[in-house]
Amino acid sequence: MADWLWLLWPMAAGLLMSVTLVPLGQRVLERNVVFADLAIAQWAALGAITGGQLLPGDWSRFAPASALGFALVAVILVHWVIRLAPDHREAMIGLLYVLGACAATLMVSDDPHGAQRLSEAFNGDLLWVTGAGLIPLAIIAGLALVWHVILRGRIQEKLFLPLFALAVTVCVDQAGIYVVFASLIATPLLIGHMRGQSIVKAITVCSAGYIIGLLLSAGCDLPAGPTVVVSIIACAVLAASLFRTPAPTPAFPSQGDRFPPPGDGCREPGGS
Repeated sequence: MADWLWLLWPMAAGLLMSVTLVPLGQRVLERNVVFADLAIAQWAALGAITGGQLLPGDWSRFAPASALGFALVAVILVHWVIRLAPDHREAMIGLLYVLGACAATLMVSDDPHGAQRLSEAFNGDLLWVTGAGLIPLAIIAGLALVWHVILRGRIQEKLFLPLFALAVTVCVDQAGIYVVFASLIATPLLIGHMRGQSIVKAITVCSAGYIIGLLLSAGCDLPAGPTVVVSIIACAVLAASLFRTPAPTPAFPSQGDRFPPPGDGCREPGGS
């Protein structure tokens, strides 16, 4: 049993990321900008790669700051797209993702370890999270809880994209783009929006996906990122099949009628 205790750190990281990303994913789905999380995650990874490639020597330790800067740039671009081209926002945000992915590939094209760097950006290294790595995850999880539980109204709306950029930057650094995207979308979509269940259930299912995926990865010598993604989606599908009857009241009530995103031309269901 003691041989498996080292997995407690990665499992704790998975729990913290579930607490952070599921509420944010709920809001992404409410805003109908699903590609936004993928694009911002890709630009955060691009920033980390750019910082690691261009910053000399000891300065490379500031690569996380570079990642956050690129993520904030992506947030600004996404905000402009939502305001100026709401009818074509998904297509244009998809182009932002492709641009970030290709720029990352070009950035490491002359690096003999470039393929490894890209793989780390997409798949992460979740199995090797340490206690120190949990500190930023715990901080961002606390901020996400305050944002979701305490804040309301316009201040919650205004803080969404900056908090999203910070959360995605921290989580991509630990788990990679694929795991972050699956955490943001799978359980909020299948458990929340399609089955009307509570956010606590969505977080629980997502956390179970992390735990099962990490156990399979360690026990079967599989890459952690893809294994966790498959596990999260499988747990979400299984749980959604068990929650056959939607709850009487939506667990994720949309706030779009009260505070619609600037320039958002989509009506909430039931709007007149």
